[in-house]
Amino acid sequence: MYPEMGTALDYDDAWQLLVSTVLSAQTTDDNVNRVAPVLFATWPTPEDLAAAKPEEVEEVVYSTGFYRQKTKSILALAADLVERFAGEVPRDLDEMVTLKGVGRKTASVVLAEVWGDPAIAVDTHVKRVSHRLGLTDNTDPVKIEADLKELYLKETWAGISMRFIQFGRDVCDARKPRCWDCPLRDRCPFEPKTRRPPQER
Repeated sequence: MYPEMGTALDYDDAWQLLVSTVLSAQTTDDNVNRVAPVLFATWPTPEDLAAAKPEEVEEVVYSTGFYRQKTKSILALAADLVERFAGEVPRDLDEMVTLKGVGRKTASVVLAEVWGDPAIAVDTHVKRVSHRLGLTDNTDPVKIEADLKELYLKETWAGISMRFIQFGRDVCDARKPRCWDCPLRDRCPFEPKTRRPPQER
């Protein structure tokens, strides 16, 4: 279904994707893609953002929701990146997760998308789809990540998350999965499977 698949977030480098991924919490990628060009045009570098006035940043990121918290997060992230890594996003999961506001999921997205490094980011879509397909019994994202890494070849890891995410959006929806339209329905243990609504028959 998804021979070529990447994040829907627009970015030029690791720094931009890192910030955009933080902003993408509880909002759509389209929303972030409208805000990010303004944000990075105004404050192009981590140094610029670290020195920005919070109220000005809040105005720019307002439409992504939770704008006060997100502003605090990206300003703290920028300052931390400048102070400890000279403004360069480290190409290492263990180092990246030491940055303020950066969790394993965000770090894995950046590693896989920017550099194509073997990393699997576990978000709500990945968690739901992998559970429904019987690929894991775990609820802890770190353990789910480990289970998926056992199942897939390392050279495919970088593309796994975005495929799961898109499949979760297109077919395996949280509330109304399109089981009747699912190419994996013959091997999916999820029950009860949904039926095609009358208006789609």
